Amino acid sequence: MDEFLISARPDLQQARLDWLASLSSERRLSKLTVEAYERDTRQFFHFMTKHAGGPPGIGDIAALKPMDLRSFLAHRRNDGVGARSLARGLAGVRSLLRHLEKRGLANAAGAAAMRAPRQPKSLPKPLTAIDARKVVSTSGQLAEEPWIAARNAAVLTLLYGCGLRISEALGLAGSELSSPDDKLLRIAGKGGKTRIVPVLPFAFQTVAEYRRLCPWHLGADGPLFRGARGGQLQPAIVQREMQKMRAALNLPDTATPHALRHSFATHLLARGGDLRTIQELLGHASLSTTQIYTDVDTARLLEVYDTAHPRA
Repeated sequence: MDEFLISARPDLQQARLDWLASLSSERRLSKLTVEAYERDTRQFFHFMTKHAGGPPGIGDIAALKPMDLRSFLAHRRNDGVGARSLARGLAGVRSLLRHLEKRGLANAAGAAAMRAPRQPKSLPKPLTAIDARKVVSTSGQLAEEPWIAARNAAVLTLLYGCGLRISEALGLAGSELSSPDDKLLRIAGKGGKTRIVPVLPFAFQTVAEYRRLCPWHLGADGPLFRGARGGQLQPAIVQREMQKMRAALNLPDTATPHALRHSFATHLLARGGDLRTIQELLGHASLSTTQIYTDVDTARLLEVYDTAHPRA
């Protein structure tokens, strides 16, 4: 991040840098979340520069009123920003204010009392079981090189077979799943929370086939999944491969790598899995997050009813 682009006085710039560092080191937020908070507060400072008539300092932030924050959200909404992004932007400003409050530099009560924008309820879009099997099969991969096709199949299998996030799968070390005795994965998820995930035999076999074909040494000091030149495989490459598969297999636009994680949870629930177990497997901090999959199941039942029932 380039601090020369930050519209703020030096004291606030330094306080913001300290806060961003603490998000990673103390609160253990993910890299993507820290980057999002960095963008949100940068946008907030630019707004405050126009709103207050000059680059803000700590004193200006300390004097913030709820009306100022509402003006910021209204400004962002007029730019076409959605409710989720607005809520995250407010959360970032609140977090910065709490950081300043702990150091006796501001009062975060006004921001804490503000209600976040109402979130539209959107249900996850899982794949059907048949489509999910097509996506994770080695024969369904479009890469010309056999080892890359096996790699893609192994990554997608871990998303669907273990419910991993793409960052979690690509973050595995080269020593993981190297022995048939490896039946469990210890995954460090969001917020540094660790969970234990069982690995089904078909998932292990898919990774083993990738290991057999991979031309790179997969040691403990390097990543398990490699790019074409041997570096760590990037999420964008997996997403691009999935995009090609959508066209080749005639899948909906909602068929993304993350949709495989949704499919893992939805298919478990449909076959009798209980919410508490699924919560642990997914690494959700709150059961309410997992409960959205009961809505997915109900929505699918209603869709079948509307389509098939003669009186619907």
